[in-house]
Amino acid sequence: MVTVEEMKNYLRVDYYDDDKLIEHLISSAQKLCMDILRTDDLSDLDKAENIKTAVLYSVAYMYEHREEADYHTLTLTLRAMLFGSRKECF
Repeated sequence: MVTVEEMKNYLRVDYYDDDKLIEHLISSAQKLCMDILRTDDLSDLDKAENIKTAVLYSVAYMYEHREEADYHTLTLTLRAMLFGSRKECF
């Protein structure tokens, strides 16, 4: 869905030192979005509206605020972004 190169371009990162970190953040962001969408199926991410934007936003937020991230605020923002695609229950 989002590659490391896409994410680095979005973050304006030109060096390779943080590639592994960015990979892990992409994975975490996808999992967070899956939790908000109430799904365990990775293929459901492709069907959700705004999912790419949500993943890009999540990774950027976690990358920029890795020391003082407010995950409650991040989750509320993602819920607002993904609300239309959210399942009623798991």
